[in-house]
Amino acid sequence: MMNFIYGIISGIATGIGLGGGTVLIILLTVFEKVEQKMAQGINLVFFIPTSIITIYFFIKNKQLKVKENLLIIIGGILGAYLGAKISCNLDNELLKKVFAIFILLIALFEIIKYFKKYNKYKKQKIIIK
Repeated sequence: MMNFIYGIISGIATGIGLGGGTVLIILLTVFEKVEQKMAQGINLVFFIPTSIITIYFFIKNKQLKVKENLLIIIGGILGAYLGAKISCNLDNELLKKVFAIFILLIALFEIIKYFKKYNKYKKQKIIIK
């Protein structure tokens, strides 16, 4: 039952562009004690149908233009190939640490971005609510 709930939470995160796969991997590794590589594999299978549904709605609402973004799509395919080759050859514990560092760096970047924005508004004497 919890896996169903994890799927819903991760699906919502995917649908609103928050990285549902990252959420799913964290939920599986932290709460279900699934090994990192297994969680990543589950995430890849999860990603196919959830991303197809999300892509459909983004194209339908004219928020995604595939032709204009072809280079980033091709780069993503190449990056996915390279990332899969690398992760399949990494030790599970090392992969888990790399994943954790990646998440921490993203969090740090977001915190820095927030404080820059806060300071900008503070200088302009705009109150953030």
